[in-house]
Amino acid sequence: MISQNVLGRLSSGANLLAFSHGVDSTALFYILDKAGVKFDLAIVDHNVREQSKFEVESAKELASKFGKEIYVKSVNLAGSNFEKNAREARYEFFSEICQKYSYENLILAHQFDDKFEWFLMQLGKGAGLKELFGMSELEKRKHFWLVRPLLNLRKKELQNYLDERSLRYFIDETNLEGKLKRSFVRLNFSEPFLDEYFSGVKKSFEFLEADRQILLPKITKMSDEIFVVKNDSNVVRGVDMAAKELNVLLSKAQKDELSANLAKQTSVVLSGKIAVGYANKYILVTPFCKAVMPKIFKEKARILKLPAINRSYLFTKGVQIENLSKFF
Repeated sequence: MISQNVLGRLSSGANLLAFSHGVDSTALFYILDKAGVKFDLAIVDHNVREQSKFEVESAKELASKFGKEIYVKSVNLAGSNFEKNAREARYEFFSEICQKYSYENLILAHQFDDKFEWFLMQLGKGAGLKELFGMSELEKRKHFWLVRPLLNLRKKELQNYLDERSLRYFIDETNLEGKLKRSFVRLNFSEPFLDEYFSGVKKSFEFLEADRQILLPKITKMSDEIFVVKNDSNVVRGVDMAAKELNVLLSKAQKDELSANLAKQTSVVLSGKIAVGYANKYILVTPFCKAVMPKIFKEKARILKLPAINRSYLFTKGVQIENLSKFF
């Protein structure tokens, strides 16, 4: 039921399950336990439903019964976009717990219905390939991995799993009303469509994922701030993705400037913050800075053929530049 890739990831460090006690996360709890995966729980009470207090107490009982740690946070959210605010509050809490207690993997209970809902919502907004396929089994974040073991299973399969075993879970009634955007898409579009065409949609996603792997930029992340992008037809997209990780969003004009410079085989500084170094087969992307470098470092960087525009940053951060030699 859980892929070997996911099991391999979950066996390599401490795991935290993002829990709600709904169908998905409750089924995942028991599936992980049966697979012998060790994990703890984190749950957020948004205080918008009277039932949420019972969900939290039941989650605590479940954690105690199975000998697991559980982290609980209570929030009261203001503002009009509740879905967005609630999602941000959850991820902020989960990230905080992962960093504080050294969890290497944050396990999420997204399933195939969620994946298809996301696809439709992004399609409705106008999105590119990367945004359309926003969910993958394994996704590296700055301080931990996101792990989604259930992406090949439908929600109704998970509910059947629980019902057949008489396992307790809770239903969030607001998800059945269609008032929130995601539940509206689910009730009116994705769920009826999957009920009719699930096998075909699943196969299409497999084909599209294979195509995506071919079309995606080839990026090697050397550290949180050092990226090596293969200089091919996707290089501008690759640099754009690296810039986003460095908290810089490139405008169309900047992307055009980047494309023109790379076509001329020249390096460029974008927004005064990002150094994009041209080096034939690869592009080196780092933060931009200026520094006085000793002659011995400059000579070593020259011999390794590292782009001059990136050298000050590499020197300032004390990077072992020999690790970059295989690219340049």
